[in-house]
Amino acid sequence: MPDIDEREREQRSNGRAELPSYPSGTPGATRQSRTTASAHDFASDQMLTPTAEPPQSGWQRWLYKITGGAINVGPSLREQRQRELIAAVRAPVSGCRRIAIVSRKGGVGKTTTTLFLGHTFAEHRGDRVIALDGNPDAGSLGYRVRRETNKTITHLLVSRENVSRYADIRAFTSQAPTRLEVIAADDDPRITDSLREDDYKRVVDLLEVHYNLICMDTGTGVLESASKGILQLADQLVLVTSPSLDSGRAASATLDWLEKNGHEDLVAGSVAVINGIRPKSMVDLDKVERHFQARCRAVVRIPWDDVLQAGAEAALTDLKPPTRAAYLELAAKVAKGFASPSRRV
Repeated sequence: MPDIDEREREQRSNGRAELPSYPSGTPGATRQSRTTASAHDFASDQMLTPTAEPPQSGWQRWLYKITGGAINVGPSLREQRQRELIAAVRAPVSGCRRIAIVSRKGGVGKTTTTLFLGHTFAEHRGDRVIALDGNPDAGSLGYRVRRETNKTITHLLVSRENVSRYADIRAFTSQAPTRLEVIAADDDPRITDSLREDDYKRVVDLLEVHYNLICMDTGTGVLESASKGILQLADQLVLVTSPSLDSGRAASATLDWLEKNGHEDLVAGSVAVINGIRPKSMVDLDKVERHFQARCRAVVRIPWDDVLQAGAEAALTDLKPPTRAAYLELAAKVAKGFASPSRRV
């Protein structure tokens, strides 16, 4: 009978040598078990002792400060809710997300919604956010932030072949303190009215190389070439209406038209905004909200705010707390749609 050494030599010559096995607790077994460990284990959430974040407002903040941090009861329910909304606003985006803000009725706050939705995203996210004035009737979006340039979407179209870097794009945008950038429309409606579907597609194709979110302000005519082009480019839709019967009717009719013209997916994923709500209204807002909840993915109410009525430059910090909170909720609702696939034409 061959001894152990002969058997081992035979296995090696046949290429069938068995790997040595070690009983549990031997040095070989220890080395093998360590293969699952790596330098990635030394992450903050893995190695540091968990600590509660200090509250930022209310009596909870006061108590934390006067006790030198010894007593931390945590944030209030309102602050917890705000943190949840901010986390939702920061949802990751794969590539570029294009959001169209629409309304078939003027004066309902569509441009204001575009601006403050963009401001909210830009304030809380680390990526680039831009608002594009796609109103063919000499839109006013460019005048809602401090103008850093007189260049407009038309200038960008003319120069697009020379734009290859982000620094090149910045020559055509104005940037707010929130880091939101804006591309203005021309003051002459004869110029903006001449822009067509393909023109906006060229501009958006250029912008999406350098920006993660594009908020597109549209005109009131969804049948116009410019607005139709923006709808074709949009991944998501924000529908703006005021708390009145005629505005709500027009907004619902817009959804009808979209569903009948190949945009059922935009309607299903849309967010409706009931804008400029006063403390008292003859309209039953609960019924209006239920109507749009049945047709859209989400509905957000924006309260009346005197700051927004001037149609001038305004910052998030100028808004009343309830208004600012409403825009944060709107941004969070829109951001929940980032998980759905992007539409590509």
